[in-house]
Amino acid sequence: MFDITLIAMGKLKEPFYLSASAEYAKRLGSYCKFTLLELPETRLPEDPSPAQIAAGLEKEADLILSKIPKGSWFCVFTPEGKQLSSEGLAEKLTQVKNVGKSGACFLIGSSFGIAPRVKQRADFRLSMSPMTFPHHLARVMVLEQLYRAEAIQAGSKYHK
Repeated sequence: MFDITLIAMGKLKEPFYLSASAEYAKRLGSYCKFTLLELPETRLPEDPSPAQIAAGLEKEADLILSKIPKGSWFCVFTPEGKQLSSEGLAEKLTQVKNVGKSGACFLIGSSFGIAPRVKQRADFRLSMSPMTFPHHLARVMVLEQLYRAEAIQAGSKYHK
């Protein structure tokens, strides 16, 4: 069974985001072995300087890079990434599986972004939209799209 890992910086607190995330994670589990890793965001001052932000992202990078499953295809969500349709994401995951990868790992960075070296390590950079979304909502959206991509590959009627 294919492994999908979602690394998400920060913890969900709001019950409605928790509920939606849990529902899509449960559904996704029908198609793959799904793992969610919530990693702590680096604490920064109220109005951090660019240097403080860069230092915080570098600290997060060490943790993120240590958690990517060995041999996994690695994808980061970043505004400058490529935009794909739901069918395009399903096709991308099919390609990953067809080259013999046993898993895929996706990253939703912290509210200040992702360190450049983590983006450089990525096999693929994916943009959800040119719009900005709260990180908690982004997690629900990513989980739904991963579920949808797996459902498309399986020929399910979920995707219309």
